[in-house]
Amino acid sequence: MSIQWYPGHMRKASNEMIETLPLVNVVVEVLYARIPFSSSNPFIQSLTTEKPHIKLLNKTDLGDSEITKQWQDYFEQQANTKTLALDLKNHDPSKQIIDLINKLSPQKEGRNTLVMVTGIPNVGKSSLINCLAGKHITKTGDEPAITKGQQKINLRNGIMLLDTPGILWPKIENPEGSYRLATTGAIKDTAVSYEDLAFFAAEFLLKKYPQRLIERFNIDQLPQTEIELLEIIGGQRGCLRTGGRVDLERVSTIFVNELRAGLFGPLGFETPEVIEAEMKQVAIMKAEKEEREKLRLEKAAARRRSSRSAAAAEPAVGEAAMRAAAALARV
Repeated sequence: MSIQWYPGHMRKASNEMIETLPLVNVVVEVLYARIPFSSSNPFIQSLTTEKPHIKLLNKTDLGDSEITKQWQDYFEQQANTKTLALDLKNHDPSKQIIDLINKLSPQKEGRNTLVMVTGIPNVGKSSLINCLAGKHITKTGDEPAITKGQQKINLRNGIMLLDTPGILWPKIENPEGSYRLATTGAIKDTAVSYEDLAFFAAEFLLKKYPQRLIERFNIDQLPQTEIELLEIIGGQRGCLRTGGRVDLERVSTIFVNELRAGLFGPLGFETPEVIEAEMKQVAIMKAEKEEREKLRLEKAAARRRSSRSAAAAEPAVGEAAMRAAAALARV
């Protein structure tokens, strides 16, 4: 089952974006280099297919560089789309981004190029705005959904930025994608269980990056299961309850926060091939759900028809009974 998080301010922000888009010249979408596809909002994609689109894969210091390059190649096959891989924490990419904006939408005399900056929560969008503006304009932090409303920032170089709140979409259909979003911090912690996220992350790391676990926790031989791994880590970190049992909630919180902080090294949670397989499975699940709903509606319609037939038959039965009673009375 997918994790869902779509608070009211996101719905409001989505409606505001729809109203503003006709005026926008270029869309800049900030993605998380660890989960480029899962952090790309399909709602934004559906609205901006006709607009020049720049996808910025941010936090490359935390992402797997080889997988990041695969995603750049993947996205650039889409119409009107260019990409840049960024590490906003350690490098200033302002000139690259501004040059790319001007290339995609040449400036017109006396008119600013309006650039909408979008992205999911906690992906570094506000950091990008501050970097391009050359000063601290928007609030940044590790908590998702800090920016609540749109604001315009004039760069005074012919470009006007439109900063938008970080938004998800009403229904996340891919369960794996929802767990990646939650594990990397795009979904508010109050909407998820740290234990669920830790089990998801542990399973992934055991399969894809086992050496990182060996190095991080100085384990000679990795366990076979997520629960065994978390119990080992819990013992190391002193996350114990009375009787020596591991406190899974405490160790899960530590494990997830260390992953988010990059203490396991650069990671790539998804590749184009993985996503292709997952989306096929999502399509199958969606078709099965639609078929179940169709059958449910057909059964409900049949029950209604049966009820109407029974109701229509009742007066006829009543009249026949009355006639029989009258005949008996005459006798």
